[in-house]
Amino acid sequence: MKKLGFGCGAILLVLVFVAVVAAIAGVRSYNGLVGLQQNVDAKWAQVQNVYQRRADLIPNLVQTVAGAANFEKSTLIAVTNARASVGRVQLDPSKAPTDAAQLEQFQAAQGQLSNALSRLLVVSERYPELRANQNFLGLQAQLEGTENRISVERGNFNEAVQSYNTAVRTFPTMLFARMMGFQTRPFFNAQPGAEKAPSVSFDFGNSPAATPAATP
Repeated sequence: MKKLGFGCGAILLVLVFVAVVAAIAGVRSYNGLVGLQQNVDAKWAQVQNVYQRRADLIPNLVQTVAGAANFEKSTLIAVTNARASVGRVQLDPSKAPTDAAQLEQFQAAQGQLSNALSRLLVVSERYPELRANQNFLGLQAQLEGTENRISVERGNFNEAVQSYNTAVRTFPTMLFARMMGFQTRPFFNAQPGAEKAPSVSFDFGNSPAATPAATP
């Protein structure tokens, strides 16, 4: 009888020990996941900040370029429409998206704006008055710096997501992640040329490739 009681007590102690170890592991896993998740959200906020910085530059850029004689209206309209399209994709600036389709939509809208801005800057090379406009040169320099920051912050975000997703999918943390509602986060998808920041610089030493035709 004593042996039976001793055996039950030993089993109980083992179970208690296992429960304590599991609880400690669960707390550590939870705290680790919270830290990684907060890092992802912080990096996302930085991505949103630099994209917003670019959007804030566009009205002044469009206004300055529109002052050039005979500037292509279709190019300005494309930039304006692309900026409006970006504004229609509403994402929480303080919390990274969990929906891959939503992030893809955001990325597509931002890519459309990038293409429209690239077209505008290429067309601007044909206008000597813009290349001599200090306001335009200042906006161009700010835009170039912003594009570089976008590339950097997107890379930082993807690195943070990779660390978080690895933790969520790694045993035994994955067991606690599922119970505590931690989900993997989507990445920014790589695009052709994404390893380089978009170039928006000008070669002011060369003559323009073309000049707008004089109106009669």
